[in-house]
Amino acid sequence: MTTRRTLLKAVAMFAVMLGTPASGIPAGPLRVVATFSILGDMVSRIGGEHVAVTTLVGPNGDAHVYRPTPAAARAVSEAHILVVNGLDFEGWLDRLIQASDFAGVRAVATAGIEPMAVEDEHGHDRDHQEGESAEEHGDGHDGHHHGAFDPHAWQSLRHAVVYVDNITAALATADPDNAGTFYRNRAAYVAEIEALDAEIRAMFADLPAGSRTIVTSHDAFRYFGRDYGLTFIAPQGLSTASEASARDVARLIQLIRDQGIRAVFAENVADPRLLERIADETGATIGGTLYPGALSGPDGLVPTYLDMMRHNARTLAQALSSRGDAR
Repeated sequence: MTTRRTLLKAVAMFAVMLGTPASGIPAGPLRVVATFSILGDMVSRIGGEHVAVTTLVGPNGDAHVYRPTPAAARAVSEAHILVVNGLDFEGWLDRLIQASDFAGVRAVATAGIEPMAVEDEHGHDRDHQEGESAEEHGDGHDGHHHGAFDPHAWQSLRHAVVYVDNITAALATADPDNAGTFYRNRAAYVAEIEALDAEIRAMFADLPAGSRTIVTSHDAFRYFGRDYGLTFIAPQGLSTASEASARDVARLIQLIRDQGIRAVFAENVADPRLLERIADETGATIGGTLYPGALSGPDGLVPTYLDMMRHNARTLAQALSSRGDAR
């Protein structure tokens, strides 16, 4: 995991990015805007009382199809720090920054992460095909198709440590008087992330090879699958804005029948109707609801990032273990 020396280097990098001394920031909590709820939770956890966090895409919100509002532009214009995912996840971000005249520092949470390249089963770039399909069908989703890499890197708890390190560095550079608190919060948070990673690995350790294929609504769990030895397939691509072709749906239905997959999983940010139709045609059940990229509200099942990762893992492990027992 990242050492304190590495973190100090990251702080120096953010100091250069800021271009102005931290003393130029007004007294009071740092005004931080996070692009979506997972990042907002991470910032709150690290910054505590020293940050005032505004989240653009809130609980159960779909960042793929988000359209910024005047209120969002105003919040960004007033922010000291803007925390973004990067990897082309926020296709609307550049236009929002331009509209808001943002003058603070942009902290990219995925900086330093090597993203997973996206190819379909034929070795072609999948999102390139999605982009072509969008043009053919007149898709008006305003550039929400991703590039050649999977942006859902938060689905790896190992990568989450990098997210936390980048956020900590940005906060410590902007507010050096409270840097010690940020680093203590970071250490406690990373310890919980590592403990959860070990817990989830144990959940899937004994699953048979035939029970490791999972069907979800859209392609958001590649990093989770890589870390825990699971295979995720979905009728939609990396973005919920993409449309599944009839050929892809037919291929998926046949695969579910061939492999005897008994459960498919809905998502809190995706329209469930296509998945319900697939379940009806294959005899599979809806194994539960996963949270790919948006937390629930504070009174929901997954009010925090760690709650989300734990819930997803337990939901999957229970369904996959039952499938193995049924065989």
